[in-house]
Amino acid sequence: MRRSKSDFFTNGSHDPSSPEEKAAAGGSSKSPKCSGEVAELRQKLEDKTKEAEENYTRLLRLAADMENLKKRQERERADLLQFGNENLVKELLPVVDNLERALDHGRQLEAPEALLEGIEMVHQGFLKVLDRFGVTAHDSLGQQFDPAFHNAMMQEEAPDVPNGSVIKELQKGYLMNQRLLRPAMVVVASTTQNETTSGQNDPTVQEEN
Repeated sequence: MRRSKSDFFTNGSHDPSSPEEKAAAGGSSKSPKCSGEVAELRQKLEDKTKEAEENYTRLLRLAADMENLKKRQERERADLLQFGNENLVKELLPVVDNLERALDHGRQLEAPEALLEGIEMVHQGFLKVLDRFGVTAHDSLGQQFDPAFHNAMMQEEAPDVPNGSVIKELQKGYLMNQRLLRPAMVVVASTTQNETTSGQNDPTVQEEN
């Protein structure tokens, strides 16, 4: 629509801007504000993501700790079932030792058979009770000395057996569920005297003397 000069002077100066230009101009004025909001949202998202990752790592750590605690409690429960009576059994072992000594002395003194049978029954009864709790005697005679299972009380000359072998058992050793309950008190074979004798026949030793 064509305007006349009178319209121009009546309505004021003419704005040549089109609606598209006005919209673009309005959008450009809002751009910094929108960019700031987007940056703020991105920062919040990164913070929440980091927080979620930390919480997940903490959750995994707590789950692992709980699993380890559960396994430890299961081991402790199993040990309690197997070895809960360990102290009581240790107190009963000397009674078994005394019964065995009584049997040995009774046989040596030719005690009445009925008395020996009574002591033997009590002894076997003790052994059966101990066996129900996983307690077994550890046989040491003829075995090589092992400090993990044997307590050496003395050494004796024994030329017919290997050096370091157990030749006497002064007190039996016992295991409880395959774990050492009491070491055996033993006498160990020694060839020290034989070695000394052979050294005295050595010409080198005689010259030094």
